[in-house]
Amino acid sequence: MSDRLHVTDHAVLRYLERAHGLDVEAVRRHLAGRVAAGARLGAAAVTIENVKLVLRRNGVEVSVVTALKPGWPSRDQSDEDGG
Repeated sequence: MSDRLHVTDHAVLRYLERAHGLDVEAVRRHLAGRVAAGARLGAAAVTIENVKLVLRRNGVEVSVVTALKPGWPSRDQSDEDGG
């Protein structure tokens, strides 16, 4: 057996939620409220609390798809794959 063990982001999130009482829905609402104006204005990303939240559009729906360090690029990945 390999000495390497990967713990997924999903497992970390569920652990924080269930073992430490993290209210995931409250965090989701907080982030949605903070990026709403940028999403309406067509922003590719919104920086809040020193974290860059990357937005992706699919028709009329906008999703926050990841959180990056503020200096990291947030280019639209669909531009690279012809989408």
